[in-house]
Amino acid sequence: MARVRDVEIEEVPADVQPIYKRYVEEYGPFANQAKVFAHRPIALKYIMGMLLEMADNPILERRHLEIAIVAVSAINSCEYCVAHHGPKLEASGLPRDTVDNILNQNCPGLSPLELLVRDYAVQVTRDHNRVRDTQFNELREHLTEEQMVELTFRITLCTFFNKFNDVMQLEMEDEASQYHSGK
Repeated sequence: MARVRDVEIEEVPADVQPIYKRYVEEYGPFANQAKVFAHRPIALKYIMGMLLEMADNPILERRHLEIAIVAVSAINSCEYCVAHHGPKLEASGLPRDTVDNILNQNCPGLSPLELLVRDYAVQVTRDHNRVRDTQFNELREHLTEEQMVELTFRITLCTFFNKFNDVMQLEMEDEASQYHSGK
């Protein structure tokens, strides 16, 4: 159980309810996260609303985004996020072995570009002050500046979610706990 009570959809302002509903139904099994964020409807409206809008207008390959999110979440030991995003990474065509070993230097199943994405996510998360120009430019050879900005944003946002979820002690939803317990 989370450290705060669950806030149900009917308790949030009417203008936030569509975002709450859509986030829970479409973004993934993140109902417990929405119920905690709903304590501050403005955060639910703008943070979850932004994630939904980005999902509606993707500029990054979903697989690259999920590689970054799973790598960051593994570094930060956020079981909640790994259990929620691991299945999305598998759905992109990578085997469970890749998800489970995402931080290994020779992670199986990742292409050279995917390794660049993973390594960038790792560097930004572990030591953001030491991202070298060479690493940034290698990745930029494959991504536009707009994509680089979004990838960096999503990597750093993931750390926010990892910390928030763990501090608030979000309970794992059944769908995600099945994935988590399958390790």
